[in-house]
Formats: sequence, structure tokens, C-alpha cells
Amino acid sequence: MQQLITGKTKLLGVIGHPVEHSLSPAMHNAAIQQLQLDYVYLPFPIKPEDLQAAIQGFAAVGVVGLSVTIPHKQAILPFLSTIEPIAQAVGAVNTVVRKENKWVGTNTDVEGFLAPLQTYHPDWSQKVAVILGNGGAARAVVAGCTQLGCREIHVVGRNVQRLKEFRNSWGNSLLAVNLEVHRWDELPNLIPQANLLVNTTPIGMYPKVEESPLNAEEMADLPPEAIAYDLIYTPNPTKFLQQAQQVGAITIDGLEMLVQQGAAALKIWLQRETVPVDVMRQTLRKHLGL
Repeated sequence: MQQLITGKTKLLGVIGHPVEHSLSPAMHNAAIQQLQLDYVYLPFPIKPEDLQAAIQGFAAVGVVGLSVTIPHKQAILPFLSTIEPIAQAVGAVNTVVRKENKWVGTNTDVEGFLAPLQTYHPDWSQKVAVILGNGGAARAVVAGCTQLGCREIHVVGRNVQRLKEFRNSWGNSLLAVNLEVHRWDELPNLIPQANLLVNTTPIGMYPKVEESPLNAEEMADLPPEAIAYDLIYTPNPTKFLQQAQQVGAITIDGLEMLVQQGAAALKIWLQRETVPVDVMRQTLRKHLGL
């Protein structure tokens, strides 16, 4: 049934650049329809140079809440009135809500990232995590791996200065006590040790769906019982996960993380304790043809 949008309909949305590929509108609007609420969730393509003006505009038109994706997760921080402790610790925001005429930022990516991992190992204390990329998503993954109790957390990036800034930005935080950073050319030494290999880069995302952050030879060194986890959810599977499957690794795509972080955000925006997670998951799977 087509939702009737009126002058009373409350606005939610996702901001990113690009954002055309996002399945969040389908997922959230399905949940909203299931709950029979007068909200609509829209995609907003916002260029980096337009972010501040957009945030002011969203306040002016009464937007209730927003999802925040690449490349705005860190850039949005100066434009928020309040940043919740988890987002402060991670240093990145993926969810904002309008409260008392102020923007409040939080991070539901950590919760979303951890959800599909909990079932694989009861004890992560001897596990090694290798994280590809050092942007906003990588910060949530570092926090998640710390919560799991990983023995070592290695972050790999191409820009030495950004890697140093990434490491230094955690200070002596308990969230990154086992964290080391590495240049990309050190990756071949890390892959054979990895129990968990996470792609947080946009490599492999639409429109460059034939690309992977690793070549086949690098992926071949991944231990067969390791978990390869790609935060990208479309295409499904990504080239990265196809490579991992070929070497016998366990693979996790970004779909469940997207569902779980989205459900957590929707609870915040709607001020509800429960939302129809199954409807959200089924909607995504249908859109991806799974």
C-alpha cells in the first residue's frame, strides 16, 4: 500500500556522497509502514563542501533524525550540539537525532558490527583482527573488536600521516589498548595471522563492483578458518568476499550490520524499545535478490 505523505509527515533520512546505492530508505520505510507511523525516510546526496549548510537546512525544515554514511561520519562532528559517549570514543557519528532544537550524534555501528560475530567464537581473547582502512567505519570496528576482547587489532592504511593520526586520536583509551597501525605494504605479513579480516574501505562498492582491496595472492594467505567481513552490503557478495570464499574462509557481508545498526537508530528516532527487525532484514534481502 502506498504511504500517503502529508504536511504532518515527519522526515528521516540518510546523508552521504554517493548515497544513490543506499538500501536504508527501503529498510526503514518498510519498518515505518509495519508500525503504521506517519514518517518517511529519504536519501539525501550531500557533497562534503555542502555538509554544514545541509545540517542547518535539515534543522530548518524539521528533520527528526538522520543516518550518516561515507564521507561524513567524522566531518559532521563540529556541527552537532551533543555527541554521545560511544560516538566520542569512536570519534565518528552514524546517527543523529533532533532533541530540544539541537542535533545529538551517536554511533550504532559498533552494535551493528558485533551482532553477526557473537555466534562464531565464545572467547575472542586469543584472536587477531586485521582491519583494512582507517576512516570512520574502521573506528567503529576497532571499538567492536576491543569489546570482543581481541588479543591484537591491526589497522592497515595507505596514508602514513592519516595512520599516525588514527593511532594518536585514541590516546590511551581502553578502546584501543591492543591497537597497532601499518602501511599497506605490510599487509602480506599480517594476513596469515588474521582470525578476523575486515574491509572498511569503499573498494568494491558500487559502481566499482569488480574491485577488491586485496588481490587473489594476498587473500590466499588468509587462514581457512578465518572470518572475512565486508562492511559493504551491495553487491552481495563483493569481490572481496568471493575471494575469501575461494580460500575457505567464513564470510560475513554488511547486510546484518546494516540491519542491526539501522534498527538501533530507528529505536532512537521513534523513541521505541522495539522495531520490526525481521521486516527490515527481509526487505533488504528482497532488494538484493537473496
